[in-house]
Amino acid sequence: MLNKSKINSQQIIKIGIWIYFFLLLFEGGLRKWILPTLAGPLALVRDPIAIFLVLFSLRQGFLSKNNYLIAAIFFGVTALATTFLTGHGNLGVSIYGARIMLIHFPVIFIIGKIFNKEDLLKMGKIMLWIAIPMSILMILQFYSPQSAWVNRGVGGDLEGAGFSGALGYYRPPGTFSFITGLTQFYGLLACFVFYFWLRPGIVNKYLLITATIGLLAAIPFSISRTLLYQTIIIFIFSVFVVSRKIKNLPKLVFGGIGIVAVLIFLSTLSILETPMEAFTSRFVGATKYEGGVSGTLIDRYLGGMFEAIRPGENQSIFGNGLGSGTNAGAKILLNTGMHKIHWVEEEWQRITYESGIILGFGFIFIRIILGVQLFALAFQRLIKDSILPWLLVSFCLILLPNGQWGQPASLGFAIIATGLTVASLKK
Repeated sequence: MLNKSKINSQQIIKIGIWIYFFLLLFEGGLRKWILPTLAGPLALVRDPIAIFLVLFSLRQGFLSKNNYLIAAIFFGVTALATTFLTGHGNLGVSIYGARIMLIHFPVIFIIGKIFNKEDLLKMGKIMLWIAIPMSILMILQFYSPQSAWVNRGVGGDLEGAGFSGALGYYRPPGTFSFITGLTQFYGLLACFVFYFWLRPGIVNKYLLITATIGLLAAIPFSISRTLLYQTIIIFIFSVFVVSRKIKNLPKLVFGGIGIVAVLIFLSTLSILETPMEAFTSRFVGATKYEGGVSGTLIDRYLGGMFEAIRPGENQSIFGNGLGSGTNAGAKILLNTGMHKIHWVEEEWQRITYESGIILGFGFIFIRIILGVQLFALAFQRLIKDSILPWLLVSFCLILLPNGQWGQPASLGFAIIATGLTVASLKK
C-alpha cells in the first residue's frame, strides 16, 4: 500500500502531465489569438512543466534509472560539451537543443510510471470531445480567407497560419501553430477511436460516431497526405487485432462495410466536395512528383534516414552544435552572423548535423531500440488480448524513431504518445 504522501505526489505529477497535454493542444491558440505578443516565449511554455515533472519525480522516487535515460543523459551532456568546444557555442541555442533529450525525453517514463489504464481511457474520451470543436474549427479555417481571425498566424500574423495546399486552399492548423500539430492530434485520436470501436460500451456511442466522422472528414479538409497515411497504418493495426480470431470475422466484414458506407455518405455531402477536390489534386500531384505512393512513403519515412548516414558537406565528427538544426535555433544563429548554420528538416539529418556522426548515431540508436522494444512488448500484450498498447504503438512508431523532434508540437506528441504506450504496457 502506498502511503498518503506518495498518493498525493502521484496526483501532483498527474496534474502536471495533464497540463503538459493541454498546453500541447492549445499552445498554438495562445500564441495566435489570446497572447500574440508573447508568441515567442509561449513556444517553450511546456518546458517549465517538463522540468518540474522531472525534478519532482526524481525527488519522490517516480523516475527510476534505466538504460535509455542513462544513455540520453550521457550523449546529451557530451553533445553540450562539444557544442561549446567545436560547435556554435551559443548558450541559448545550446539549451534549446539539449532540452529535447535532457528535459522532455524523461517525461516519457514519468507518464509510463504514473498513468494507469483509467487515465489512458480518460485521455481518450477527452480527445473524442475535443475532436468535435477541433473539426469545426478546421472546417471554418479551410473555407475562410487567410485574413480571417480563425486563420490568424503566430503573433497575430495577418498573413495567416495556413500552409500551402491545393487549388488555392490552405492546410488549416486548427488550434496549433502549424498543420503538423493538427495532423498528429488526429493520429493520436485515431488510436482511441479504433480502440473504442473494438471495445464497445466504454464511451457513448453517439460521441464515438461523431468523433469518427470528424476524423474521416479531417483527411480531406486538412489536405494532408501524412494524416491519410498514418490513419491507414493505424487502421491496418486494428484490422490485425480483429483478424487474429476467426470469431471476429463478422466484425471485420461488417466493420469494413460500415466504413465504406460512411465514406460514401460523406462523399455525397456538398460541404466535402471542395475539400475532396483539393485533397485529390494535391495527393495526385505530389505523389506523381515523388514517384508514386511507394516513393512517397519511402521518402517520407526512410529517405532522411539514409541521408543522415551518408557523409555530406554539412556533417562532421562532432557536429555544428545542439539546436543549430532546428528552425528557431537556426534563425537565432543567423541573426548573430553565423551564415553557415541552416535549418535541417529531416530528423536524422538534424541529429547528425547538430551532434555529429558518433553522438548523433547514439541519439538515433536510443530512439530506434526503444521503438523496437515497445513494439515487441505491445505484440506480447496483444497475444494476451490487450489491444490498447498495440494501437498506441502504431502511432508511436511514426513519431518515436524518426519524428521531427526539433519542432515543438511534434516533440510534444512524440512524448505523449510514447508515454501512453509505456503506461498501457503495465499489467
